[in-house]
Amino acid sequence: MRKQDLGFDYHRYHRLLIEADDEDKRLALIELLIQEKAQDRLAAQRASDRAAMTAHTIATVLKNGRH
Repeated sequence: MRKQDLGFDYHRYHRLLIEADDEDKRLALIELLIQEKAQDRLAAQRASDRAAMTAHTIATVLKNGRH
């Protein structure tokens, strides 16, 4: 069994799946999963952008310090 993702709330999604007893609720659950995955990807992209900007700033400061 693989480790659960830190951001994946297994118990919440399991409960929502149990409650999805008609087509509208199943479609709403699917939409929720899609939205939350998109939010996770956006957060990861923002973190990556911040890390790249920090690395660039550090490189610039170190480069200017050598003069």
